[in-house]
Amino acid sequence: MHPLLKTAGLLGLLVVLPSYATDMIPPEAAVRHVGKEGLVCGLVERGRYAEGSEGQPTFLHMGGSFPRHTFSARIPGSARGNFSFAPETLQGKTICVSGRIERDASRAEIEVRSPAAIKLATIK
Repeated sequence: MHPLLKTAGLLGLLVVLPSYATDMIPPEAAVRHVGKEGLVCGLVERGRYAEGSEGQPTFLHMGGSFPRHTFSARIPGSARGNFSFAPETLQGKTICVSGRIERDASRAEIEVRSPAAIKLATIK
């Protein structure tokens, strides 16, 4: 079985997005959409549970290697219990994150409080 399908079966998050979908925002362009609702899609280059940081967030960094990434999905520690899996295990997977795009330093970010905001994707 394809690894993406195997993971999707475990997580129940598989969505196949058509190649013609024009509302998908690449991580590198997300900063141009700050203040708007959006769907940011790309490879999770690093997943990190910052257990020792204030608020114990989990970060899914996209659009380049940490610390030069252009986008992060940030899951507050208070929302981590909403997930039936450790979100940082999405590292190496292509995902789409939906929500309000905000600015964090020179990067864009979406705060994620629900697993429904994250979908595994195959982008052609």
